[in-house]
Amino acid sequence: MPFAEHPSPETHPSAGVFRSFEMVQTPSAGRTLARWCAGLSLGILLAGFLPWTQNIRSGGTLTTLRPQDRPQTVPSTIAGRIERWRVREGQLVKRGDTLVEIAEIKDKYFDPQLLARTREQLAAKEGSLRENVAKGQALEAQQTALRAGLQVSLSKARNKVEQTRLKLNSDQAELQAANNDFAIAQQQLQRQEALYRQGLKSLTELEQRRLKFQESTAKRQSVENKVAATRQELLNAELELNSLQAEYQDKLAKSESDRRSTLAYQYDTEGQISKMRNEYANISIRSGFYRITAPQDGYVVRALKAGLGEMVKEGESIVTVMPDKPQLAAELFVQPMDIPLLSVGRKVRLQFDGWPALVFSGWPGTSFGTFGGVVAVIDNLDSQGRYRILVTPDPEDEAWPKPLRVGSGVYGWALLDDVPIWYELWRQLNGFPPNFVGYGGGDTKGDKAKGTKDKSASSTSEETEI
Repeated sequence: MPFAEHPSPETHPSAGVFRSFEMVQTPSAGRTLARWCAGLSLGILLAGFLPWTQNIRSGGTLTTLRPQDRPQTVPSTIAGRIERWRVREGQLVKRGDTLVEIAEIKDKYFDPQLLARTREQLAAKEGSLRENVAKGQALEAQQTALRAGLQVSLSKARNKVEQTRLKLNSDQAELQAANNDFAIAQQQLQRQEALYRQGLKSLTELEQRRLKFQESTAKRQSVENKVAATRQELLNAELELNSLQAEYQDKLAKSESDRRSTLAYQYDTEGQISKMRNEYANISIRSGFYRITAPQDGYVVRALKAGLGEMVKEGESIVTVMPDKPQLAAELFVQPMDIPLLSVGRKVRLQFDGWPALVFSGWPGTSFGTFGGVVAVIDNLDSQGRYRILVTPDPEDEAWPKPLRVGSGVYGWALLDDVPIWYELWRQLNGFPPNFVGYGGGDTKGDKAKGTKDKSASSTSEETEI
């Protein structure tokens, strides 16, 4: 409150009565200081009602939005020995350019003609397979011929059995006739002997009848022998018919065994050919790993292996490559208390290390040397007590400086609500979080959800002010 001025003795009604007024004088410097203090107090009071943009401040480094744009180490697929370097550190390389050449260290692959010789072995195995297939086809044709021969032989044997059976029937009929002749001759002999004893027939006629009887007996015996021989012939024909089946079955079984052995060898050869083809493909692909190439366009940052003749293991990194023209993003870390206030699409102002800037965090429009950004990624898991966000360039703002490099420092602040300065000071002194004003431009929810959030934000703001 400004100091009250003491009345002068001339103007005060009691000036002439009291001598003290004559001794008191108001200095001019005090009056000037009082006026200045009053003006400053009034200015500070009025400044407290100026708008202030709330923000969330955090620091971090520059990185890339896409994983393929980040620095990567180029490993060696196979173990080998460094034979020749094709690049130097800091050199720009294109995708497919040779970085380093390595030589083989495994004795299995020392032969310089290994690929050609493996191809010759594969061709020989393929020729053996073709001959095996031909042999199997020949055995199959042999089996077909044996089955056809069996059918022909069986037909011949059956015909012979039938023919012998008919012959047996004929001989049996002839035997029946011979038996009838024998019985008649026997009866005639008995009657002739009876007539001879009665004297009615002569001895000559009796002897002639006995001779005919003997002839009939001999004929019957001959026919019986013939029938017996035909029966034996029929039995032999039947045995031959049965033996033909067994004989051809044995030949067919042997041919089938040979065919199956050929098929087994054929399948084994096919397996060996498949294995050799796999080996040939592996050797052919391995020969392409003797040249370690750049996976993409970029700069050779550092050689992790130096010199010539140094050994490298399988999967061991040899050189580090930084991709050319990466899509930069600012990697910032935010406190858990502030993370609910951020959303994808939220505007962010950034200050880069090495880039001159004059920053007024509460008045982003008056800042100099800062650049715009948009929140692109918000991690769902904290990292050492803080949450990581990725900020990409704002397409509606000035482009980021081209000299920026991955890994350089960056300082950013996410823009929130506009509040009076006195409220911001009061919030900072009490450690309260900024106002929650809903999601930014990256929100894709409907108008109804936005209205609900705005209502919730206003109620939260009123509660905070209370």
